[in-house]
Amino acid sequence: MKIGVPKEIKIHEYRVGLVPAGVRELVDAGHQVLVQSGAGAGIGFEDSHYQAAGASIAQRAEDVFATANLVVKVKEPQLAECKQLRSGQTLFTYLHLAADREQAQALLASGSTAIAYETVTAPDGSLPLLTPMSEVAGRMSVQVGANSLQKANGGCGVLLGGVPGVAPAKVVVLGGGVSGTHAAEMAVGLRADVTVVDRSVKRLRELSSIFGNQLKTVYSTAHAIEELVRDADLVIGAVLIAGAAAPKLVTRAMVKSMKPGAVLVDIAIDQGGCFETSRPTTHAEPTYVIDGVIHYCVTNMPGAVPRTSTFALTNATLPYVRALADHGWQKAIANDSGLARGLNVHAGQLTHEAVAQALGLEFRAYRAA
Repeated sequence: MKIGVPKEIKIHEYRVGLVPAGVRELVDAGHQVLVQSGAGAGIGFEDSHYQAAGASIAQRAEDVFATANLVVKVKEPQLAECKQLRSGQTLFTYLHLAADREQAQALLASGSTAIAYETVTAPDGSLPLLTPMSEVAGRMSVQVGANSLQKANGGCGVLLGGVPGVAPAKVVVLGGGVSGTHAAEMAVGLRADVTVVDRSVKRLRELSSIFGNQLKTVYSTAHAIEELVRDADLVIGAVLIAGAAAPKLVTRAMVKSMKPGAVLVDIAIDQGGCFETSRPTTHAEPTYVIDGVIHYCVTNMPGAVPRTSTFALTNATLPYVRALADHGWQKAIANDSGLARGLNVHAGQLTHEAVAQALGLEFRAYRAA
């Protein structure tokens, strides 16, 4: 199999689809790997490191796309990249199509087969290729939230953990999944006053068992969210419905009721965001203000810590890349029903039902020939 790794072109995105150790595994298995020059520079890997692992180096992205049977990336393909994809070619990356109709239509037009990291499932129903980035984003959300709360950055000037004699900041985490749990862990570690909201009583019990009286848990209702958000200094949106658009749990009216200088961090922005006032931002311009409330809605949060993120991601993706390379995508998904759930686009058709519903486009289940 000819495997291509282009350099990421999304703004301030420094992650890369494969590290040299992964290249070596694939080359030792008999595959060819073509890496675009500079693709790993953002995490400290030069072209020479990839060459030592057995990769060939291409100067242009066009050469990678033209040569590869399997393209391995990190972020969703930008429109310029979609135009370089072709029928019979497989793309393996994050897609987040439910919130990106333009990209979805470009992928459909390409005729390629696109498998999304975020909808691949494990036997226990978890999302093994989303989990590592959810962990990073959850931990980062508290860091960026604390930074945004500083007065010089427009915040209300509150220290998350307070100090003796001064109350800590109130942090509300919407969602007790992977990213929410990691956000809560960081906020608890900084001695904030932390409340996690979730609609699963079972999960709330688990969180209570893990954190004890360091953490408050609240069952998710519109009334509960409204009350908590009004008093919060920092609200972290960490809800996820696999493949589908995120529900809007915090309304515009709720945002308007918040204290001036409070902060919203929307981890769910890749799936459209869980605050009604959310819109995608970039690392270059990460925040904006509505009704005096700071919004942090960067769509590739883990890209800010690319070395940690790349190693965490590629540890999880490499076995799937190897399966796709060894067997081809059709046999690989036949062998692994969890990988099959990652199939979002094939031959001009949307093949993931939740994505199709979110976009209002036709869904067609993939049927093996």
